[in-house]
Amino acid sequence: MTLPHHPVDPALVGDASFTTRPGDDDSLYGTATMEGPRTAEVRTYQTFRIRYQTGKLGLDDTGSVRIAFRFISDAGFLQTTDPTAPNYVTATSSGEGRLQLKYDRNGGQRPWNEVLTVYQSGGYLKPGETIEITIGDTTGGSPGLLMPTFLDSGRVFRVMADVQATGVHVPVSGEPLFVTVIPGPVARHLAVLPTLRRPGQPFHLGLKAEDRWGNPTGQGPRRFAVEATLPVAGLPDSIDFAPESGAMTLEGLTCDSEGELHIKFTDETGQVVKAGPLMIADREAVHYWGDLHGQTGETVGTNIAEYYFDFARNKSFLDVTSHQGNDFQITDKFWKRLNEITAEANDPGRFTVLPGYEWSGNTAVGGDHNVFYMEEGAPIYRCSHALVADRSDAANDAHTLTDLYKKFEQEPTETVMYAHVGGRYANIFFDHDPRFEAAVEMHSAWGSFEWILTDGFPMRRRVGVVCNSDGHKGRPGSSYPGASVFGAYGGLTCFVTPDNTRAGIFEAIRRRHTYGTTGPRAFIDVAAQLPEGGTLFLRNPDAIADTATESVQRCTMGDIVRVNGTTAEIDVTVKAPAGIVSLELRDATTVLKRLRPYGQADLGNRIRVMWSGAEYRGRGRNTNWRGRADFKGARIDRFERVNRLNHEQTLDQTGSAAVVWNGVTTGNMMGFDTWLSAENGATLEIMTNLGNMSLALDQIGIEPTVMDAGGLARELRVQRLPDAPLPREITLSETVSIRDTGDTPLWICATFEDGNQAWTSPIYLFCD
Repeated sequence: MTLPHHPVDPALVGDASFTTRPGDDDSLYGTATMEGPRTAEVRTYQTFRIRYQTGKLGLDDTGSVRIAFRFISDAGFLQTTDPTAPNYVTATSSGEGRLQLKYDRNGGQRPWNEVLTVYQSGGYLKPGETIEITIGDTTGGSPGLLMPTFLDSGRVFRVMADVQATGVHVPVSGEPLFVTVIPGPVARHLAVLPTLRRPGQPFHLGLKAEDRWGNPTGQGPRRFAVEATLPVAGLPDSIDFAPESGAMTLEGLTCDSEGELHIKFTDETGQVVKAGPLMIADREAVHYWGDLHGQTGETVGTNIAEYYFDFARNKSFLDVTSHQGNDFQITDKFWKRLNEITAEANDPGRFTVLPGYEWSGNTAVGGDHNVFYMEEGAPIYRCSHALVADRSDAANDAHTLTDLYKKFEQEPTETVMYAHVGGRYANIFFDHDPRFEAAVEMHSAWGSFEWILTDGFPMRRRVGVVCNSDGHKGRPGSSYPGASVFGAYGGLTCFVTPDNTRAGIFEAIRRRHTYGTTGPRAFIDVAAQLPEGGTLFLRNPDAIADTATESVQRCTMGDIVRVNGTTAEIDVTVKAPAGIVSLELRDATTVLKRLRPYGQADLGNRIRVMWSGAEYRGRGRNTNWRGRADFKGARIDRFERVNRLNHEQTLDQTGSAAVVWNGVTTGNMMGFDTWLSAENGATLEIMTNLGNMSLALDQIGIEPTVMDAGGLARELRVQRLPDAPLPREITLSETVSIRDTGDTPLWICATFEDGNQAWTSPIYLFCD
């Protein structure tokens, strides 16, 4: 499916703004037309001229015309003061009086938060007179209006008029005014494989072209030669890549030989694209990758729901997905349509789609939770009807998390839930029902949040770890932050289960057989050998006291086991598409063992500087880092950015011995590597807005030097790495003691060379 060239159907959007209006005759409010391009590439400059003509009532003195844009956008912020700068706006009138312009990034009602208001003053406009508004006026030297970084089937310029100066702006009638934002030139190609399949089990291989901002782009066809490390039935020797949508999928591939599969694509210029690792092994449970959290333009996001599901399957190459609109904005009409779409998109065995929504209650009464149903047709139990005008089903509302649990007790459709950290972060202290809430979302486009898991350990919570995007741009599975308020790339969850069906995915969630990453598809295997055996509970016994049990000698991530002995042998294997910096085995919040795939003798002249963390747990968690690193007595021979996701944030080498930056972290990390030539006595001086460091280069070693920067796990880290790319495989074996009382939650955190991370669901071992 290519990007549609039309906006979201307004009849599906929750929007309670206009409960009163001067009259029902649309001709009272006037009309609007727009001149400008119908399509525009991401991050280009454009000009749009909107001509508003007054209706039967004219426009009274101090009345106004308002142009509203959706809040989820990283287009240029409008301004009215500098005609030479980007995003300059002007307005002229054919009538008497004067015009005053006011721009407010958050002055309207969701989802139309961004507003430009043109006030009429010093006189009135007669019926038929006009106001012309030029957005991106270039006559004074401005380059125009800067377009967003992401695809948008219809970026709407919503024109409204307050013709009687009451403060009530009513949308004018007529066809919507919009521009379709399309991808730019190809910047890179990506190839994607799953991470674990059985011999002979079909799998798919995805190949796509992305522009600089991560949008699939049809620009730049290529011919690739294809090589594989194992024989693959159905894999061609070459591929002519030229899809209009920017992505293609090879379906039904099989590999009969056990082993580690990597596939390499080489184009005619010598550019190489690699996919893998895919482990082929005779396992009962295999890996299915999903992003179960995102929304579209029918609520607060962008693009249409149909494109969202197509993107998940055919452009991000996911196995599992779901749509999670804010409940207080989901109309009954959209809920019905969404259930129709999920039923149509669900393809058991190949692409599992779960119907659901985000219960978006305030943090004080439980906070955001993702709700997933086994089947279509279940009611939506909203936290409120904040943006839903039809209140005929208000009796179904669940205003608190406790209320929601009570609704689900009576709901016949099988239901599972995640605790989510978004604008209204989940409050795990408010309430928890393990019959429904099976996992916590460790990472999303909002950032990384280990605390959502670790806060629960003292309360003996037994939940799994998942990662998703909570993307608002309609790109599940490939949710780049662009240049907006989101500071991280969206995460992915690996479901470890025998089959890719709704029942199989539900079972993986309920059994906590999941791990999550900040984006990469890494193979992770965790097992605990129990020398004296134990009793495995197929459901959380806190939820179901008489749950079925099994006697086991071995268990895996997410399992809850009462052990007969006092120790467990933990074995971990990680194979990743990027180098591995470290692997940590943790018992609750204690690091039992930190392992690296390199040693002191392998270190070279590469110095890594990383910063991470957040301000606090709430919506304004983004931390702005501004700093400079000076290498005194040393020269930078090579410089590479690490996890710089916003191309417009400063992270640059200046001269031969300095690096400057101005960027954002939101619980995640970013930084840089430098390969140095250094004299004796060389030093590193780092100055930031959150603290300073001074280090002798010869004292920087394998263990990071860490500066605590306050806030929420804010840190500045410096360490030495090998000059060569780091190994992509690591194994760990460790004997662990089990507590006499309480849980021993054992879990893994892997940190990769490209700044990404992965976390496994804990194994919950206990004796009491």
